[in-house]
Parts: sequence; structure tokens; C-alpha cells
Amino acid sequence: MMNKNKQCDFRLPAEWEEQSGIMIAWPHEGTDWAPYLEEIEQTYTELVDAITQYEYVLLLARDPEDVKAKLRKRLKHLQMRRIIFRQMEFNDTWTRDYGPITLCSHHQTRGFFVPNHMLDFKFNGWGEKFKADLDDAVNVRLYYSGIFYGALENHSDFVFEGGAIDTDGQGTIFLTRHSQTAPHRNQPLTETEIDSRLRSIFDFADRIVWIEHGELIGDDTDGHIDTLVRCAPNNTLLYAGTDDESDPQYGELKLMEEQLKDLRTTDGRLYNIMRLTLPDPVYYDGERLPATYANFLVINGAVIVPTYGQPDRDREAMDIIGSAFPDRNVIGINSLVTVRQHGSFHCLTMQLPKGLLITENSYMFT
Repeated sequence: MMNKNKQCDFRLPAEWEEQSGIMIAWPHEGTDWAPYLEEIEQTYTELVDAITQYEYVLLLARDPEDVKAKLRKRLKHLQMRRIIFRQMEFNDTWTRDYGPITLCSHHQTRGFFVPNHMLDFKFNGWGEKFKADLDDAVNVRLYYSGIFYGALENHSDFVFEGGAIDTDGQGTIFLTRHSQTAPHRNQPLTETEIDSRLRSIFDFADRIVWIEHGELIGDDTDGHIDTLVRCAPNNTLLYAGTDDESDPQYGELKLMEEQLKDLRTTDGRLYNIMRLTLPDPVYYDGERLPATYANFLVINGAVIVPTYGQPDRDREAMDIIGSAFPDRNVIGINSLVTVRQHGSFHCLTMQLPKGLLITENSYMFT
């Protein structure tokens, strides 16, 4: 473990930049998925099937051999070769929030890529809502297993989650105010002290943009950015919104929309903002769930979009996301089971930038 060298010009890459793989954690009977384990395993199988058509998957599992047997029933031989299995104990499967946030460098010496730099924060179950001790240990265990090519920087004294941050890859970082200042995250630090700490950690960024409004009903994360506003190429922002004034979320989402309309790039241009209208309300056991199309996953060559059994709304969202990522295929996967636990495909995964995941095709010199 080490501190990053500020002279190396590290930056947070955009999610549409080349990836070495996607990290996921397979559900088991000890997770909150237990009541509908068979259903969620089917969704995970579809997700892994889609990803491995384009890139590697680092798959964490309590019982890797059992998962292999299940996946072999659907996946082709080449796809199975693109899965790197690691035995791992974890509390839950939301790797976006406890996986490594990875920085990369532009600098190369004689064709040698400067190793990636992983930031490992404290994960405490979104403000001590859920048990998270095993989740919090995953990054260190993976790092010392030798699966990553890079350095690990320890920030175990500061709570931060991967779903709380997005970037355009050009020096702007987006965060939501509410999730960073929610109870039991980093108190007794004040809001000013939290802001200062984040600016110190992400000191390579040109600026931090704070989204001041927006939170979905049923969201355990207290308003993560990846449920509300997502970056896309060409100064584009995709955001969750609604025209339904009777929706309790309408006011906050409207204020968020107004902030985005006024927001400018670092060179003074307005962003191209594209609204992803929320699906009709989704309920399970009488509880409204935080269903949103903004929780899509970008992979090499494709975008995986959560769908909710609403053909017109689903198609509209997929078309809009496709127009924001014109060089990628758009794959819709039903997310009605995942959202029962208040998240979707971006929340369930963590992208591993180019050069980070050591695979059979890895080359240290390219």
C-alpha cells in the first residue's frame, strides 16, 4: 500500500474508457437475496452472459465451483474463459460501493504503462444501515491475492462509496451533497471538513461539482449519483426525471434538473442534458422501489440498461442511452428482481480500467 505520487498525473477515467474487466459478487444464501435466490441467480447469469461477450468478469463467490457449474449451462466456452473466479466471503453483492475506485495515468515510459492506482475507502453499509465488515475487507484481500496490477492506497478512516462518484474523464468529478453528509458516514466531521477531505483525496481533479438535489424513494444510499445523474461522452449528462407532479420525488428531481440546465463545462459550454424519464412506480411487498434507468452499466462495446417490464418506457430509455453512446450496443436486462434490494446493474458491478485486472491476455508492456 502506498500514497500516490502527485507527479504521475493520476486521474479518474470515464467509465466508457477501455476496461480490463467488470467485478461482481455472486449472491448466496447468506445475503439478502436468500428469499429469491433462484430468481436473482437467473438475473446474474444474464448479466454475466452479456458482459463476457465483450470483456472479462472478475467473479467473487462463496463457492466458485457451484457458480461455474451453473454458468456452464448457458455460457459458451470462450465466455467461461473470460471469467476469473475468486473465492471470497462478503456480506452483500453491491460491489460498486465497496470495490476499488481506480485512478490511471497518461504517462508511459518506453511503452510501459504507469500502474493503476486503487483507492480503498471505509465501507460501513451506507451509514451503518447493514452489516458490512466482510465487504469492507474485499479490496485488501483481492490486492494481496495478486489479481490486480497496481498500487493500493488506504483510506480506511474515511467512508466513501463508488456509487457516489462519476466523472467525465476530463477533470470534473460529480458528487451528490446528500449522500456525502448523511448520518453515520463521516461524522463528527462537518460538511466543510468532508468537502476538504474529498478535495484532498481527489486533488488531481480540476473541480468537484456538487449535485444539491435529488433522491429516490427507497434508496438505501441516501442519493448516490449513479441513481440520478450519469456522465456520457461529448459533454453529455443523462439524468432521472419525471413530469408527474403528483410523484413525491417530482420537486427534488425538478430542482436537480434546473441545476443541470445551468451547469457548464470547464471551458464554459452548457452540457448536453438528456432526461431518462422514470419508469412507472415499481412496488414489492407494498414498498415503492428506487427504479431508475440511470443505473446503467457501460462495458467495452455495449451498455447494459435495467428494464422494468414497461415496454414503452424501457424502449424510450434504451433509445436515449443508445444515442448518448452511439458506438455501443444497448442491451436491456430485466431488473425487477435486483431492484427489490434497491439497486440495479451499476450498483452490482465495478469496472476495472485497462491494465488493472491481470488476465491470460494481460501484457505489462504494450
